[in-house]
Amino acid sequence: MGVKAETLAKQFEAKAAEATRVLESLTDADWTKVTEAEKWSVGVTAHHVAITHETVANIITTVAAGQSVPNFTFDMLHATNAKHAQDYANCTRAETLELHTKGAATAAAVVRALSDDQLGKSGTVITGAPAMTAEQVITDVLIHHIDDHFGSIRRTVGR
Repeated sequence: MGVKAETLAKQFEAKAAEATRVLESLTDADWTKVTEAEKWSVGVTAHHVAITHETVANIITTVAAGQSVPNFTFDMLHATNAKHAQDYANCTRAETLELHTKGAATAAAVVRALSDDQLGKSGTVITGAPAMTAEQVITDVLIHHIDDHFGSIRRTVGR
């Protein structure tokens, strides 16, 4: 583990803890409101973030090994997200919070275990997009994913 990885893990954990506080504060009425950005319910948006922590951790591991994610396009990402919104339209706060907690712990452990050398390795995450370093995946995907979606949730519920 490097100092940089520890710093990134702590940044992610702080964002995850902030998301947990938001999740715990949502009312039943909040859970069903539709976000303007995603056009999903608050519940589906929160579940989307929660379910992707481990997926992104796997991407980080792949890129930190100097490899690319094979044949994954923006169209595939959008289709996966749309299917998730349908499949989890009735997700609960309890299951989402449990998934978020477990996934965040897994992702933080993956980040924390990386060396500075691994953080600098790069690979293609989405076909046609520029390659990213593992550090960029952590900051631009893992951390900012929470910022983007929970920012949308906060705007939707007025917090």
